[in-house]
Amino acid sequence: MTQVDILILSNGPGEVTTWVRPVVKALRQKFGDDRNQVRISVVLSPCSNASGKEGAIALSYPEVDRVQPAEHFWPFLLWGKTFENWDWRSHGVVVFLGGDQIFPVVIGKKLGYRTVVYAEWSARWHNWIDRFGVMKPEVAAGVPQKYAHKFTVVGDLMVEASSQESLVISHLSLANEKGQMTNDTDASTASHKVGQEIELIGLLPGSKAAKLAQGVPLSLGIAEYVHAKRPQTKFVIPLAPTLDLQTLASFADLQRNSIAEIFGFGGASLIVPKDAKSKALLKTTTGLTVELWQENPAYQLLSQCCICLTTVGANTAELGALGVPMIVLLPTQQLDAMRAWDGLPGLLANLPGVGTPFTKVINWLFLRFVRRKGLLAWPNIWAQEEIVPELMGKLQPQEIGKMVLDLLAHPEKLADIRAKLRKIRGESGAAQKIAQIVGEEIGK
Repeated sequence: MTQVDILILSNGPGEVTTWVRPVVKALRQKFGDDRNQVRISVVLSPCSNASGKEGAIALSYPEVDRVQPAEHFWPFLLWGKTFENWDWRSHGVVVFLGGDQIFPVVIGKKLGYRTVVYAEWSARWHNWIDRFGVMKPEVAAGVPQKYAHKFTVVGDLMVEASSQESLVISHLSLANEKGQMTNDTDASTASHKVGQEIELIGLLPGSKAAKLAQGVPLSLGIAEYVHAKRPQTKFVIPLAPTLDLQTLASFADLQRNSIAEIFGFGGASLIVPKDAKSKALLKTTTGLTVELWQENPAYQLLSQCCICLTTVGANTAELGALGVPMIVLLPTQQLDAMRAWDGLPGLLANLPGVGTPFTKVINWLFLRFVRRKGLLAWPNIWAQEEIVPELMGKLQPQEIGKMVLDLLAHPEKLADIRAKLRKIRGESGAAQKIAQIVGEEIGK
């Protein structure tokens, strides 16, 4: 086979972990591990949700040979040269996995490469892109007939990403479970707890400071309330790949996060075990311990959760792809939280000098108009109806805790949410189908 370069274009943390990861695995499975024959490069474009660590995450994938971070994207787009002046082989394919669909058009022309676009909800530039792999047939429904041959339904990459993971949660610390039992009032209570089936609940408070300041104390407060009423519940926080233990723990510390008191939360401390095989914990003042899961992506873990409490963002898309019921929380006690929002509002709120005024205006407009639609979580956007609850306002742990307890007490409600989530998503196998399309374009 002729020496080939495969260039992956992507942008945000969600795309890098849920799209790039399964696709590069599938490409290596199809084309082999000989880098002299097939080289895989990743170039990232700017994203308002980026943390700056996306390049390191992409480079950690063993299938990837080289990565250019987002800060060097514009010179590459304009002049076709990377920051490190990469060489390019004469034959190649540009694969779009996040960003703006005009990017593969421009870069493909500059490098003389074929172009393949993964289109989740919409496909553009039909006349300039060589092939499209779409999530559902509806994406290609309105395409002019003369471009129909370019479209292949591949399925949902998020489903593919989740199905590839083989993490095992059987070691969700028995030591932690024993530690929980020591907090019970007597031996008979502990004995009763061992006999009950553990109900795992995931807490996903976000990855940015503006979200974490509210999300951490609120979610931990809910966990305390639920566990007090339902002792068989167990809680876990899967850390975002851009977040470390100490940073997360700082938002549970009343001395470092004053807003935590607004939620009636008493604080929590970080416990890092000496045994490398054990999980770190957050222990609240009530004695509740919450396990911290640092492996990423944590799809196998999340798939075992009976319900998750999350904020808006990519988390809702991932949970939706996994078919995991969720409650989406948007506390508004801290107006500056809008700085962590997606899209244009987040960009406006972060403008130097005008960020704070814009943040207040955006919040006011959002609370007054947008919230009425109830379509902020990705599963609700996909379905155009509220499949998973979205709660916005000055939220308090007790009111959310009561809702969680009601869902746990009525498993048929959770089963209904799972069924609806699975219905709105695409099929698995998308990464292998995209790799097949890339192979066909290489052949041309």
